[in-house]
Amino acid sequence: MAEWFEEWFSSEEYLSVYKHRDDADALTLANLIFKNLDLKSNSSVLDLACGAGRHSIIFAEKGYEVTGIDLSDNLLSIGKEKSVQLGLNIDFIKGDLRDFSIDKKFNIVINLFTSFGYFDSDELNFNIFRIAFNQLQDNGYFVFDYFNSVYVEKNLNKYSVDSYIDYQITQSRSIIEDRVVKEIMIKRGGKEKKFFESVKLYKMETILEELKKTGFRIENTFGDISGEAFDEISSPRLIIIAKK
Repeated sequence: MAEWFEEWFSSEEYLSVYKHRDDADALTLANLIFKNLDLKSNSSVLDLACGAGRHSIIFAEKGYEVTGIDLSDNLLSIGKEKSVQLGLNIDFIKGDLRDFSIDKKFNIVINLFTSFGYFDSDELNFNIFRIAFNQLQDNGYFVFDYFNSVYVEKNLNKYSVDSYIDYQITQSRSIIEDRVVKEIMIKRGGKEKKFFESVKLYKMETILEELKKTGFRIENTFGDISGEAFDEISSPRLIIIAKK
């Protein structure tokens, strides 16, 4: 039986739910990264769980050599099509972050837009830190973008309905055993499709401890994509820049 993320991210409906996470958001976060990292013009970038390539494309447009990894054939095909249209040479590869390696070292590894915490075990979830560390050159950077679990717990929107011209999205959210669980119902043309998300809640101190245990040095932390200082109560996100 397929895991929830294999079914959901491979569906045509996924990008409909997250259409608010647009290229402008991606550019804001990318600019924060460019501002805080000393990257040479020919730097190589590994985008772990790249999705449809929003961030990969921005890095490639900057002239960096980009490799994007994702499990979803659908999202990878969208990223490939857009990169070709833009005349960009991005190496999009299908890969599973539970067991992934590539015979290449990178200057920067990125894992953005809460592409983390999907798996049932802590060992599998934190394996992404080991992948990042192993794929980095010495003195390379790892940029990790995750939600702030304390903020999520205090501000969880338990129910929402978004209506568009030809479809409706209903989302029900709850916290069950330290996981944010979301049920997504999409109605279109008289038909309904149901999907699920389940993401583990990790506090900042646990994330930092695991990064340090892996061998990283923490360089910076931020609380949103514009670069505000992290505050456990008020920051919506946890963005960490670590160095090998």
